[in-house]
Formats: sequence, structure tokens, C-alpha cells
Amino acid sequence: MTRYLITGAAGMLGHDLVEALDGRDVVALSRAELDITDASAVASALAGVDVVFNCAAYTAVDAAETDEATAHAVNAIGPATLAAATAANDAKLVQISTDYVFQGSATSPYPEDEPRDPLNAYGRTKADGEEAVLRLNPAGGYVVRTAWLYGRNGANFPATMLRLGRERDTVTVVHDQVGQPTWTADLARQLVQLVDSDAPAGIYHGTNSGQGSWFDFAQATFQEAGLDPDKVKPTDSSQFVRPAPRPVYSVLGHDAWSRAGLEPMRDWRAALHDAVSSGVFGE
Repeated sequence: MTRYLITGAAGMLGHDLVEALDGRDVVALSRAELDITDASAVASALAGVDVVFNCAAYTAVDAAETDEATAHAVNAIGPATLAAATAANDAKLVQISTDYVFQGSATSPYPEDEPRDPLNAYGRTKADGEEAVLRLNPAGGYVVRTAWLYGRNGANFPATMLRLGRERDTVTVVHDQVGQPTWTADLARQLVQLVDSDAPAGIYHGTNSGQGSWFDFAQATFQEAGLDPDKVKPTDSSQFVRPAPRPVYSVLGHDAWSRAGLEPMRDWRAALHDAVSSGVFGE
């Protein structure tokens, strides 16, 4: 029987992966329970494991600008440690990565083989983690880039929008950053399909299809929840200056799924409809 290990299992995606793997032999460890930078601890945790999903990450994008060393330890050294251990055990490693490995200045979806060109410290550390996984476990290393995640088990954009929509007369949201809102339940199921299918190792883009701005995402969330979408007002990102620059365009292409004989993830609007309908946000 295949045995699975989920690292960073206390996070939003980790929770949904546990659910997607229900009925299988799964070990789910939080970052507090497994330090992925500790080679000895990793070796012990991987004993008898066939597939590792690495959801452990340093995701404080702004804090990484002044604490890149800590971010690098979790986002680059940790994946390298896991990659070396999985390669030694002939096991698969699925490394969760990000659209932030790109500048975000494109005008068409980024293909999987686009050269990495991160624009901030967080992106640099995630890019280093990708390179380590593909170098150290070339036969069994999968890099799955995702973006704009939301789900039941964590702070997320739709939940915040719905709260603000009930507290305020209007909500102001940027319209000049474009990406792919992605439901963690959909991503978790896609990751399981990836390893079940014995698809080739390499880079895949794990985002829901289509595209929209944060403004579009907020309006769609209001519509699905039965709130007035006109309460959402557009603005531009110059009104929300933060320490770390953000990609303006975060749309990822999905050709690798088709090459592997798998369907890309569905359109983000369909996913959002099901997420809201299923009570993900407690509505």
C-alpha cells in the first residue's frame, strides 16, 4: 500500500490534502511536528513513505524582505532536504511553489518552462526551492506552482471580503493585479491525481483556469453569497503600497497537464460557486 506524508499539514492546503487522501495510509505533520530543514528528522519521518506532499512554507511575503535568511531556510533548504531524502528512498516529492517565481510583467499565461525571474525575496526563496527539488530528485520531483489560494482552513480573501461586505457600505479592491483564484480543495484533488497517474516528473501549474483581478474576485464572491456586487469599488495598487512588490500579472499556463494526459483544473468561477455553496466561508 502506498504511504503518504504531508508536511505543513496544519495549513489550508494541508488540511484539504488530508481530506483528499481520506482512506489511504497518510501521515500528516505540521511545521511544529517536523522541521523540514533537519535532515535527521526528515530521514526518520520518511521511513516507509512513498509520496511526500510538501506544504510547509514561509509565506510572510512582506516579512521576507527583511528576514530572507529564515524564508530561505524553510522555502529552499527544507525542500532540498526533502528532495535528497526522497531520492534516496525512490519516493516522489510534490513541492508546492508559487507564481512569485515570475516578475509578473507578462501579458499572456506563463508556460511551465518560462525562466524563473522573481521580483521579491519570497519569490527568490521559492525559486531556489524549485531548483533544488528538480536537481536533487529529477526522477520523482514535482514542482506545482499555485496562486491566490483560498479555502476552509485558513485566512483567505473571500472570507475577508464577505466579512467586510457585512460591516461596511463599500469595499475597495485593486483592479490592476490579475491572477487565478484557486480553491485549495480543487488543488488537493489535482495533486492526488498527479501522483496517482504516474505523470512525468517536472513542473506543473496548479491553479484554477481562467483569470480575473482581485476586484473581479471580490465581486464574484459577493454575487455567489447573495450580496450586492456594486458594493465593491475598484482602485489601483498604488493605494496599497507594501514592503514587497507583487506581480501585476500572475496567470499561469496549464499545458503540462495535457501533455501528461490529465485535465487542467476547472474555471475559477465554477470553483468559487461550489466553495460558497458548500459553506466554506461559514455563510
